[in-house]
Amino acid sequence: MRRRGGWLDPSPLCTHFGPMKYLALLICLALPAHAETPMTAAQFEAFTKGSTIFFNRHGAPYGAEQYLEDRKVIWSFLDGRCQRGSWSAKSDQICFLYDGQPSPLCWYFFDDNGRQSARVVGDVPENDLVAAGKSKSPLACPGPEVGVSYRVIE
Repeated sequence: MRRRGGWLDPSPLCTHFGPMKYLALLICLALPAHAETPMTAAQFEAFTKGSTIFFNRHGAPYGAEQYLEDRKVIWSFLDGRCQRGSWSAKSDQICFLYDGQPSPLCWYFFDDNGRQSARVVGDVPENDLVAAGKSKSPLACPGPEVGVSYRVIE
C-alpha cells in the first residue's frame, strides 16, 4: 500500500474534482426544481370528456368515473353503485359535488409525461389516484337493490 501521494491517496482526486462538485452544485441550484403542475380546467376537460377513467390507488383498483356533457359525472367504486354529480374549476383545483353531498371535494389533477394522477387538496402524494385505463364505454350502474323481489303468497 502506497502512502500519501501514491495511488491510494485521495487528495489528488479531491483536488482535481473538488471544483467540479461546486460547479455541479451551482448548476443544480440554478435549475428550477421539478414541480408538479396541476392541469387547467381546459386540459382536464380535454382529457376526460366523453370518457370513463379507471383509477388505481396504492396499485389496486379504486374506482372509475364517467365524464358526460356539461361537466356531469358518474362515480363508482366498481361495486355496482354509482353517484351522480358535476365538476367545476376553482383556480387550479377540480371540484366535484355529488348528489346528497353537502360540499364539493376538490382535487389537483396532474399529467406527468403521460401519467395522469389525482390528489385530494391537502393530501400527500402517496395517496394519489392514478389513471389506470380510459374507455368510451359507460359505467355499469344497475342501481341499488336491483333484482327480483318476491313474497310467498299463502
